[in-house]
Amino acid sequence: MPFSRADYDQYMVPNYAPAAIVPVRGAGSRVWDQAGKEYIDFGGGIAVNSLGHCHPELVAALTEQGNKLWHISNVFTNEPALALAKTLVEHTFAERVFFCNSGAEANEAALKLARRASIEKYGERKNKVLSALNSFHGRTFFTVSVGGQPKYSDGFGPKPAGIEHFKYNDLASLEALIDDDTACVIIEPIQGEGGVTPATQEFLQGVRALCDKFNALLIFDEVQSGNGRTGSLYAYMDFGVVPDILSTAKGLGGGFPIGAMLTTEKVAKHLVAGTHGTTYGGNPLATAVAGTAISIITRPETLSGVKAKSERIRAGLQAIADKYPVVAEIRGMGLLIGVQLKAEYAGRSRDVLNAAAEEGVLVLAAGPDVVRFAPSLVISDDEIDAGLARVEKAFARLVA
Repeated sequence: MPFSRADYDQYMVPNYAPAAIVPVRGAGSRVWDQAGKEYIDFGGGIAVNSLGHCHPELVAALTEQGNKLWHISNVFTNEPALALAKTLVEHTFAERVFFCNSGAEANEAALKLARRASIEKYGERKNKVLSALNSFHGRTFFTVSVGGQPKYSDGFGPKPAGIEHFKYNDLASLEALIDDDTACVIIEPIQGEGGVTPATQEFLQGVRALCDKFNALLIFDEVQSGNGRTGSLYAYMDFGVVPDILSTAKGLGGGFPIGAMLTTEKVAKHLVAGTHGTTYGGNPLATAVAGTAISIITRPETLSGVKAKSERIRAGLQAIADKYPVVAEIRGMGLLIGVQLKAEYAGRSRDVLNAAAEEGVLVLAAGPDVVRFAPSLVISDDEIDAGLARVEKAFARLVA
């Protein structure tokens, strides 16, 4: 007898509130629940399933590596990890790579490295971390405190010291906080959980200039915006602003858990042997799958396809917005798109999500007022059109 949603309440810690449906199978950009009902997946596992469900090349990579070597520990290195690191170095600004298991761990490593490098070079006072309000950088106590959303960090006792927050896309707000004691500024080029809000070119250029002025390291959190989601391998490439450290995860493994921190040799040298680590990070299974995922994502047809698919989805969403008086703004980059609901529908993003599921399409919320779309980078035009038709029915329900 299959498990049901009710079993979650009986056996699981109640920190999530999952939907009523229980998906059991996926293929491409479609999933099926226990009753056999089909759904078009516009959520992508929260921007994780970068190549959809059960992509044959990823399944082959997992199967092949699964028959060779799963885990060997960081007492040794391994070939898939070295191959993936080499690929990431060749395709980005980075010269060194650290592998872990999630975006939170990648940001934890980035923040620890930034503080250690700054302290070793300039002294103990240079430890301040600056982050944007309404940002999200993970759920470890350090990263959730750095993220500028008190609803996630309050209630757990005293928070780590030396963390301050500025307004996103407001350079004057950052300028008022940054000083010679600042170790780093961490920022999402596109705020994901905070509402799918892209940074402006002027803002990111200004942040880079301020970091240079005060000898602070610039960290780009590209956990959600990276791995082809904008139509470039990483969003920093779209802005032409290069960070000192970059965190990545989610779509990196195409659904298999993996995270990474990318940086320069000059910065990386401060994490000498024993200063940071992870048991599972860089294991052969994860890096083999991620290596294949990146090889597919970096194909010119994949990246160019992201831009074309983005235009198709945005045009469809605009047509829905023109028909139903619900949408205030459509924003984002590539296949990370947010639909801001009008004030009279504030707090209703979850209602849209639930209505969409009933209509057979999976979408996401990014806060109470934004509906988020993060589908597979290789979703077909037919799946886009069919999904949009179901999304329209969901919005129709909202105004009924």
